[in-house]
Formats: sequence, structure tokens, C-alpha cells
Amino acid sequence: MKYSKIFLFFFIFLLFHQKAYSKIEVDASYVIIQDHLSGEILYEKDADAQIYPASMTKIMTTIVTFDLLKKGETSLDEMITISEKAWRMSQSGYSSMFIMLNDQVSVEDLLKGIIIVSGNDACVALAEGLSGTEKEFVILMNEKAEEIGLEHTNFNNSSGINDVNNYSTVRDILKMSRYMIQNYPEYYSYYKDTSFTWDRTGGDPITQGNRNPLLYKNIGADGIKTGFLTVEKYSLASSIKHGDRRINAVASGFKTRNSRSRESVKIMTWALRSFDTIQVAKKNEVIASLDVWLGKKNKVEALVLEDIYMTVPKRKKKIIKAVIEYNTPIEAPIAKGDKLGSLNIYVSGELKKKIDVLSGEEIKKANIFSRLLKSFNFLVWGNV
Repeated sequence: MKYSKIFLFFFIFLLFHQKAYSKIEVDASYVIIQDHLSGEILYEKDADAQIYPASMTKIMTTIVTFDLLKKGETSLDEMITISEKAWRMSQSGYSSMFIMLNDQVSVEDLLKGIIIVSGNDACVALAEGLSGTEKEFVILMNEKAEEIGLEHTNFNNSSGINDVNNYSTVRDILKMSRYMIQNYPEYYSYYKDTSFTWDRTGGDPITQGNRNPLLYKNIGADGIKTGFLTVEKYSLASSIKHGDRRINAVASGFKTRNSRSRESVKIMTWALRSFDTIQVAKKNEVIASLDVWLGKKNKVEALVLEDIYMTVPKRKKKIIKAVIEYNTPIEAPIAKGDKLGSLNIYVSGELKKKIDVLSGEEIKKANIFSRLLKSFNFLVWGNV
């Protein structure tokens, strides 16, 4: 057997009339921008510095709730009784959906109150209703943070109100935002709603608008969450979808509400105009047929278990190359899912990704007569 390479893809982008992408200056203290599909970080500025995430904390509050919905441990129509602690949050000047003491509110309405109008009262009510106390719910938030891989984050409440022990980074907030979009698209759709009307018991219906300024601009925004604390000023976790592409960004330390809106539009537009994202391979689709030695079939279908994307700058010339490397021929028997080799992806000659290539089928060993004949042919002709 010998080491072999199969040259799969060769993309060349010739953009003769476009200048190399320009760097961007963002008027915020902490910034990170990512292509959603490839996971490529397009820009960052002090992305690992500790910040107080303010209402961006609510992203994790909703993720934990979505987990409980998925597990069947709650439902959208489960009714939560409003405690005095939750009710007092609606009376203290914080952003609120204005719940009423001892009222019963559905999980879905509380989720909308958190996502759309950033209700701190809704966070406490939901946390208490699902876990008994907000403290117990916060334990679930921190367990989920560890599961997702948030390395510099600790939650100490469900809403993000002032607490020195409630901290994160824009990189960690980006991770949990991307996780939510990937794993809960059916619930993520709440984030694009521009208003929420709640027909509360014992009071007039209340309609409030979404606080995310990007939803009101024609740029494809569908989330995610604003934040404000005096110490950090204004912040925003945002996401826009343009065709098949999605850009996620998190920034904190905008000086004003207007600069948050203006700068966020700028960074999203810059990311879309400055980069291309290319799909190199599709999950569970055959990318090649590789030689088999002494099997009932002479070829085995090879595939990868994930969608693979690469993001590259829109420069005058860019090359992406994908190569399967494996030992050839592959000897039978081969079980479905066996590792056959690796898919190596290069950008301008530099290895960027290495993904396992697996067998998409079972190949049994040929019978003794076929094996003898193939071995004879190999000895005489060198033909496997």
C-alpha cells in the first residue's frame, strides 16, 4: 500500500476590479465578528477582556429554557405563578414586561417578555417557575456555559442586572449566541419579532417594541440582544442573514445608543462586503470513491460528518484547495463509519482545516477465490 492524495476542489476567485478588503475601526471597547457557517473570526478587539454582559445574559437564560423545552421538562403553555420578587422587578425602574403579583403567565409569554422587551421581571419569574429559585436556575446557566465552552464567564443572576460576579467576554457571548442559533432555530425566531403585545390578567394589554435597533433597518437582522450598564455603556449581540450567509457579532462599550446602532450596521456591512464563504463539503454527502483492496466492491464511498465552509477575504486572487489523504488501497473488510483518511483544506497553500473522512458504507471481504485472483493480478500486473 502507498500514501495517496486525491485533489478534490480548486476554487479561484478573480476579482479584478475589487481592492483587497480594508481593515475596520469600530467605536466600541470590545468587539468580535464571525462568519456563522465557517466559524471564522473576521475581526476582534479585546475580545477576551472581562466585561459585564448586562442584558446579553438573557441569551443564556433563554438557552437553558430551550433545553428544558427540548427535554420535555416544561412546555410553552405551562403557567408560571408570579412571585413577589419577580413582581417587584417590574416596579423598580428596570426594563420590564410589567407582570402582576400572583398572576399566571405562560412560559411562551415570559420568553417573549425576555427576548423582545428585555424584561428583568420575566427572567426572575421564569427562573423561579422552572427551577424553584433564581439561584437554582443560575446553576443550570453556569453548567450550560461550561458545556458550550465559555471559558471566562460566570452568571450570578438570570437578567444581567448589576452584579460583579456576573461577567463574561464578547468572545464567550458570541459562542453562546452561535450555539443558540445552530441548536434552536425554531425558538430563535422569537428574536426577530419587533413587538410583543401581552394581554395581561387584570390590566390593559401592553405592547412594547424590540430594543434591538438593527431589526428596523433593511440589512437582514434577526437578532439578538441589546444591553446597557452604566459601567459598560451600550452593548449588542447581533446577527444578520444575507442569502445563505450569516454574520454574528458582539460588541460592548458603545458610548451612546446611536453609536451602537450606527457602528453595528457598519461592522455587519463590512463583514458581508469584505469576505466570501464557500461550502467545501456537505454533511453525509459522498465526496469521493476510494480504492478498496480484497473487498466485494472495488470502491468505497467516502464522506464527512459535518458541513464544511471556508471564509476568505474578497481579494484579487484567492485559492482554496481540498485534498483527501489516505493509505491506498484500503483493505476490506470496512465497516460503515470507519475512518479512511483526512480531508485537508488549504488556503493559499496553508493548511487551515483537517477533517476525518469516513466510510459511508460497509464493504465485506471478497471470497477466497476472488482474493486469490486479485492477489495474482497484483503480483503479475501490479493492478489492485
